[in-house]
Amino acid sequence: MTLPGLTKGALLKIYQGQDIDKPICQVLGLKKLGNGDRYRVLISDSLYISSFTMLATQLNHIIDEGTLADFSIIEIGRYVLSQANNGGKPRRIMIILEVTQKAAGADVGGKIGNPVPVEKHISSDNGVEESPDAAAPGSAVKRPAAAPVSRVPEKRALNNTINSGTHISTTPIGALSPYQNRWVIKARVSSKSAIRTWSNSRGEGKLFNMDLLDESGEIRCTAFREAVDKFYDIIEVGKVYYISRCQLKPANKAFNNLHNDYEMSMTNDTEIIPCDDTADDIPMINFDFKGIEDIEKYEKGEIVDILGVVKQVDEVQSLTKRSDGTELRKRDVHMIDMSNMMITLTLWGTQAESFDGSNHPVIAVKGARLGEFNGGKSLSTLSSSVIQVDPDLPEAHRLRGWWTTTGHSAEAKSISRGIGGGSMAGSWMNIGAAFAAGTALTMSNTETYLCKAAVTFIRSENAIYKACPTDTCNKKVVDHEGCFRCEKCNRDFPNFKYRLLAQINISDHTGSIWATAFSGEAEKMLGMTAQELGELADQDRDTYLTKCASISFSSYIFKIRMKLDNYLDDVRLRSVIASLAPVDYTEYNSQLLKQLKADCNIARISSE
Repeated sequence: MTLPGLTKGALLKIYQGQDIDKPICQVLGLKKLGNGDRYRVLISDSLYISSFTMLATQLNHIIDEGTLADFSIIEIGRYVLSQANNGGKPRRIMIILEVTQKAAGADVGGKIGNPVPVEKHISSDNGVEESPDAAAPGSAVKRPAAAPVSRVPEKRALNNTINSGTHISTTPIGALSPYQNRWVIKARVSSKSAIRTWSNSRGEGKLFNMDLLDESGEIRCTAFREAVDKFYDIIEVGKVYYISRCQLKPANKAFNNLHNDYEMSMTNDTEIIPCDDTADDIPMINFDFKGIEDIEKYEKGEIVDILGVVKQVDEVQSLTKRSDGTELRKRDVHMIDMSNMMITLTLWGTQAESFDGSNHPVIAVKGARLGEFNGGKSLSTLSSSVIQVDPDLPEAHRLRGWWTTTGHSAEAKSISRGIGGGSMAGSWMNIGAAFAAGTALTMSNTETYLCKAAVTFIRSENAIYKACPTDTCNKKVVDHEGCFRCEKCNRDFPNFKYRLLAQINISDHTGSIWATAFSGEAEKMLGMTAQELGELADQDRDTYLTKCASISFSSYIFKIRMKLDNYLDDVRLRSVIASLAPVDYTEYNSQLLKQLKADCNIARISSE
């Protein structure tokens, strides 16, 4: 195969301050720095070689993929230069932000050319550069010396520097280290925690932390006591700031899940100034998504980023913390991705109370903790977790398209212990007992239970309606002679989509109830999508009615959510099918045996 040519002399020009567009270089070695997440890359342009090159931490995954294997040829799409202290002397470091493999190391098979260290050919004193491609051995050519980097004077206030119009030289987050004393970063605030308080034998106080990011990486910054009062109200999530004079220290990985070896703490001298310049090159947030099917490979306690469609949302539950009796609020959200695998994500506190998953949104979660229970895996948010609903990301748009076309009707296999995965976890009641419990509810409470029941009847005449065609709206549209009006979106559409809202009667040996089944659950029972059923009802009414009748006497495990509803001053019990699953008779028999033992008091008799 023909190998791509290297961009000869590119490294020397880059370290002199010239901007080289997408240089092509060869990887000659990798070295992990300490026990952290940073990698130093030895690269060559065939004339020069440099070890003062680092990989942005968000690109670490390409090492596992083999993109940066020894001898591979790469195209550096984007990079930044940073000034660092090396043995008392300033040193420029190149941080790679974007890279594409042009040839695999196995195909190249060895080093190209005889490159020499680029550091030996840069003289900041007299501007003389020795070049290995000179006309004769030992000759020297004059090249411009590296342009001096303007620095913010150590004792000059950052605000004064900005007001005076002086250029601010910033350091990329990925290049920060405790060996630097003077630096300014230009970073976006991707998240900000609430103010928390603590009290121990050494005193009491308050703190908050924020996550910062730029092109090169991300870092956590924490404020204590007076700094909380000084900075909390002026910092806004999504805004860009100049930040300087913070203390840098090794990151505590027990509480910090960001890909950085270090974290920052504010001091009395810390300065934070809003950046009014355009900062389109700084991302809003960095995600490192893991597929749900891959979650099983990770260990309990690991922190991961996840992207999925909300397939099902449970009601908010109240728990009591054993240690101090504090009341906790939680909500389980069941997410699915294009692998047809599902996982349960637990939200806590205000996130649980305010979350709305009624229209099956796509959610991106940064920093969820992996848990394990009875062989199943689940996720739980932390105080530092960030949740974005329907994010504007390419991966999210692809997932939304999959869900709209085929994913909504696919059978999901859950890796969490819950009804979606075929297990029998939950509170079991027969329909008669559930009805009695439901009538004792208050208007503000709900009750959720599991039962095995058979479908008795479906009201086919009103099971389908014409809905708004947008992905996130299911409101019924009004047909105005071929133009379909959605009052919720306040828009007219030339088309619509069919949705299911079926009233289904289910029964067991104790009684029967009417329950509402929305599209997801109704499609599972009918074996057709809402769109297919709607078209069938329009084209062949008899076949449609036969299809609806075909599910009679089919048994499922139902998860029913019930609450009291006031309709025209008539209080009635309303039941909704939250989810359903085919009957797993092995697990169902286990549940029956458990109930039989409880009813017969067998456990107490055996112990005696």
